This record gives sequence, structure tokens and C-alpha cells, in this order.
Amino acid sequence: MSMTVGALAKKAGINLETVRFYEKQKLLPDPERTSGGHRLYSDADVDRLRFIQSAKAVGFTLKEIRALARFREEDPGESCDDVMELGRRKLAEIEVKLRELQTIRKMLAGFIAACPEDDLGHCQVLAGIEKATGAKS
Repeated sequence: MSMTVGALAKKAGINLETVRFYEKQKLLPDPERTSGGHRLYSDADVDRLRFIQSAKAVGFTLKEIRALARFREEDPGESCDDVMELGRRKLAEIEVKLRELQTIRKMLAGFIAACPEDDLGHCQVLAGIEKATGAKS
């Protein structure tokens, strides 16, 4: 089934500008065109856009998504090791970010806990940030 770019965006549940962005990033193959030059898309393009959105939702970058999409189009069984390695690296990155976020969370919670609600002249959140960054106000 052929559809316009607007219908493609609607069916994939994304913004029209997002479709155009993915085209510019070469995440979508060049579409067929009518004799009048209008781009036509297929259900395979909808599936690809949904795949891109899902990969993005779990933290993959556009460069990584490009590789994943290439692996997906090739024989998935042949590239499974490569995909697994990419997945392991992404998981390791996320675990590092989680540890960093936990550290930040502890620091901020400490700043807030140390800040007396009735003494705005000595804000411990600002003092804590300044201490952490070495900034002086």
C-alpha cells in the first residue's frame, strides 16, 4: 500500500518533521515517487519508523540506530552477534549513567535536606552547588 508522507507520519505515530529529519539522516530509504514527484511510502516504511522510535526509546543514538536498521535488513541471524555487542555496550553506558545520576541525586537530596526552610539567606542548595563546582558567589 502506498501512502503520502503525511499518512506515513500519522500511521507511524510521529510528527511529519520527524519523518523529514529521518530522511535527511538516511534512516529511511529514498521513497518511490509519482510521475508528479510526490513521495510514496509503504507499510515497510511505517515498520521502519516504528523500529527507529523503539530503538530511540531504549537509548540508542541515531548512528547506532542506523547500524541496527542495517542489521535488521540483512539476515538477522547472521548479524545477531553484532547486535548483541551493540546492546551490551548500550547497557554498559546506561549503567554508568545510572550511577552518575544516583550520585547527583544524593548530592541534591543532601543540599535540600541541609537547607532550612525559614533561612533563605543561607541557601544550602546554592552553597552545595558552589562547593561541588568550586564556584564562588
